Amino acid sequence: MTLAAQAIETVIRLRAPLDLRQTLGPLLRGSGDPTMRFEPDGTVWRATRTPAGPATLRLRRHGTEVRGVAWGPGAADALDTLPDLLGEEDRPEFLVAHHRLVAELARRLPGMRLPRTHRPFEALLPSILEQKVTNTEAWRGYRGLLRRVSEPAPGPMALLLPASPEAVAALPYFALHPFGIERRRADLLRRAAGVAPRLELDERDAAYARLRAIPGIGPWTVAEVGRVTYGDPDAVSVGDFHLPSLVAWCLARDRRADDARMLELLEPYRGQRGRVQRLLELSGLRPPRHGPRLAPRHFEAS
Repeated sequence: MTLAAQAIETVIRLRAPLDLRQTLGPLLRGSGDPTMRFEPDGTVWRATRTPAGPATLRLRRHGTEVRGVAWGPGAADALDTLPDLLGEEDRPEFLVAHHRLVAELARRLPGMRLPRTHRPFEALLPSILEQKVTNTEAWRGYRGLLRRVSEPAPGPMALLLPASPEAVAALPYFALHPFGIERRRADLLRRAAGVAPRLELDERDAAYARLRAIPGIGPWTVAEVGRVTYGDPDAVSVGDFHLPSLVAWCLARDRRADDARMLELLEPYRGQRGRVQRLLELSGLRPPRHGPRLAPRHFEAS
């Protein structure tokens, strides 16, 4: 690592192909996410909180290398865990394809890896906001919450840090109403913030158990957190509005399905079901429209 202009830099020599957008895309919460940015030239910016303090990362891939530059008190920590963020410990070769489409997607998307951020609360907060609402609603609430409780990230890019658990826990539930966050999700955010310090210290299985013990957190939220925090290749989002039909259409040409049918189709991939989910999401395929999309709610009626 070298010190330059208050920035710390490192170079990761990749062991396999890497697509930064496909790998880190699940961390982005909409095009207006104030904690992260994808540049047209492939550069990725990401603000985070580490045990040593806040940090901002700038990532650029050059052939078989990724150059990472970090700013802030947590810069060294952010660079120390950069290989995990890039999925260097992920093992996509463990996937055994049982469908021609899955084999084709794995061949066509060799740079898609599952990241490990090691920051469960950074994934948990937006995942709670995405419960049972449209992405548009959830991302609007996420941006509003960050503008209320967060602070600028270090470094040259105008980003905000992810919300700290302490700041979220201190908010009364009604402070979140202007952002379209009703009392149920507001109270759940505050409960989750209360366990965040212990959650940050847990290994994966202990973290899952702690999350499941929180009323209001079910398998969908646990999977959304686990796939990006721990790089869990088997974390499948049971309870998703669209996913069962996507899986069923891609793997069996069923136009519509429920969670039970989705899990039946994914059973041959046990251990790698989350990876298959991600490949199918990147496929561009969608089942034929058969009814209205999930519509945004009017907050006053919630």
